[in-house]
Amino acid sequence: MIGWLGKKRRKAEGDAAIVFDSARKKTGGRTRNRVIMTMVVFFSIYATIAGRLVYLGMLDPETSAGPESRVTASRPDIVDRYGEVLATDIKTASLFAEPRRIVDADEAIEKLTTVLPDLDVEQTYNKLKSGTGFVWLKRQLTPKQQAEIMALGIPGIAFRTEKRRFYPAGETTSHIIGLTNVDNKGISGLEKYIDDQGLADLQASGLAVAKDLKPVRLSIDLRVQHIVRSEIVAALEKYRAIAAGAVVLDVRTGEVLAMGSVPDFDPNNPFNALQQDRLNRMSAGLYEMGSTIKSFTTSMALDSGKVTLQSTFDASKPIKIGGQTIRDFRGKGRVLSVPEVFIYSSNIGSAREAEAVGVEAHREFLRRMGLLDRMQTELPEVAKPTEPKVWKRVHSITAAFGHGFSTTPLQTAVGAAALMNGGKLLPPTFLIRTQEEANAIGKQVVKSQTVEDMKYLYRLNAEEGGAKRGTVPGYRVGGKTGTAEKVVNGRYSKEKNFNAFVAAFPMEDPKYLVLTIIDEPKMEGSTRSATAALTAAPITSNIIRRAAPLLGVKPEFGQEGEATLASYP
Repeated sequence: MIGWLGKKRRKAEGDAAIVFDSARKKTGGRTRNRVIMTMVVFFSIYATIAGRLVYLGMLDPETSAGPESRVTASRPDIVDRYGEVLATDIKTASLFAEPRRIVDADEAIEKLTTVLPDLDVEQTYNKLKSGTGFVWLKRQLTPKQQAEIMALGIPGIAFRTEKRRFYPAGETTSHIIGLTNVDNKGISGLEKYIDDQGLADLQASGLAVAKDLKPVRLSIDLRVQHIVRSEIVAALEKYRAIAAGAVVLDVRTGEVLAMGSVPDFDPNNPFNALQQDRLNRMSAGLYEMGSTIKSFTTSMALDSGKVTLQSTFDASKPIKIGGQTIRDFRGKGRVLSVPEVFIYSSNIGSAREAEAVGVEAHREFLRRMGLLDRMQTELPEVAKPTEPKVWKRVHSITAAFGHGFSTTPLQTAVGAAALMNGGKLLPPTFLIRTQEEANAIGKQVVKSQTVEDMKYLYRLNAEEGGAKRGTVPGYRVGGKTGTAEKVVNGRYSKEKNFNAFVAAFPMEDPKYLVLTIIDEPKMEGSTRSATAALTAAPITSNIIRRAAPLLGVKPEFGQEGEATLASYP
């Protein structure tokens, strides 16, 4: 009995053990499944995150929501002929916003205007409410503005470091160097020229690295440039004119050593750069250059071989042609020799010189001297001269004394330089040019004897003619004045003049040429218009007096008052 009960008990215990073991196996299976499922979920999450990161990493930066990844393009320094920096890159902060993170647009704008009072409120509000990922608010802030905005603590507002152009010389070189836009791209002056020569392509390809960009060295002498600007600014105020300008050329190479036009602008704050009166009048202004053109009329007559310095022309009576009467200003009323025609600036005598050559030859000579075609140089701001479509006798006569066609002052200076340097026309350059390079590109436009004759006439005019006020003791200056009546409502006005003076020095072997202009000057202490002899000539004199020592021209006083007549075979 006991044995049977024991067996029964053992059998029951065995059955219970089997049931427990089975239950344990079922529970353990479910646990493992849960662990596996949990692992799968976590792996899926991490895989999704990883995939998203890879996707974002492969996105085109230009389509991302944040600020552009493109760094503002670098530009090379621009320096003068002696290495003085005229333009360079500096770092600056630009303000941007992430509209999606802006909590209160009105509050943000209210705070920003305390630092940036000129901020366009309506435009900025629309930007901040746009819901986009990135918008520019203000480019190129000052360090002070950046610090004050940071102190405001506006959520969703941040800064980005960019490059901007800085011009140490300011207004002094503004018309030559030009400007860049907010993206550091050249838009005027030599800044634009540099872009057009390949810098823009380097920037687009990402190869414009600052350390690899060599400085661009100009022909400009900053010392002389400063003198030029200070003198034309002073003249503008002294003669109450609307504009003034000047250029200094090396006649041997065609290099522009200095050039200025006022009113000008501050390239570091060019808010008024596009105003009409800020035009670079030396290369982009077109004018009837008045009696300075008589330099070309006389040289043309001499170069033709039909006229010599001993030739004479009847200037006793006015010339009547095409309803016009050509008279002399303070004429002598008699027959004049060629030197007298020049030093007395006779309109009648100049007209007779042109007639001796002929209409077509006259036009061809002016074109040969570069006065009728658009000038080729690095500066983009260059105007195209104007002339009659068909030249007749009346056009040749008026052109002989600088009326009836318009050209730029810089072109006039370049043409006059050819009359002083041996007869070679050299395109002007704002870059360094060697004598060898100049010799290779120079075009012979007049005979060497014509040059000798013109040097004599220039010096004679400074001693006995209208160029006296343009002279400087010791520097043997010679030149020609030009007083042109301006056209107002289709008629020449007696009340408004455009004055110019062209001068070279030292006259025994000219190295430099200076041309000055002044628009609508008035007599000191009067409202009457003033002549070139009283306005433009003194500007030139002051420039030469200050600049000649810097240019290495030594004064000599032993040869003063000696205008030597050129010899003839």
